[in-house]
Amino acid sequence: MNFTLGKKERLKSKKLIERLYKEGKSIKAFPFRMVYLQTKHTSDFPAQVGVSVAKRNFGKAPDRNRLKRLMRETYRLQKGIVYENLHLPYIFMISYIGKEEKPYEELFSKMNKLLNLFIERVKTAENETL
Repeated sequence: MNFTLGKKERLKSKKLIERLYKEGKSIKAFPFRMVYLQTKHTSDFPAQVGVSVAKRNFGKAPDRNRLKRLMRETYRLQKGIVYENLHLPYIFMISYIGKEEKPYEELFSKMNKLLNLFIERVKTAENETL
């Protein structure tokens, strides 16, 4: 497995992001919230991901950028959890909903929890449709 997070793996399409927030489902593992949607996308990868940090909670751009960088890094190192378990293409946006920055180790474990929750939800949804 390649532990990179290239351009094709990132969610950039405004139309897809708009549709994601309109039709998507949500899960939380504080301080993260994930909105996800099963849909076709332009990439060959099983998932496209975006990250966001609210300006309301972190007024200074360097603080927001640091958190986004940490979120991408924790996802990048654990994306195997998602890739090994997805059979259909998904898009998702991970938002930081906390009010203050947490240490990297905590972010790493919470990202793990969030991704496992996501996989559980996807598997139960797939089982219900079968």
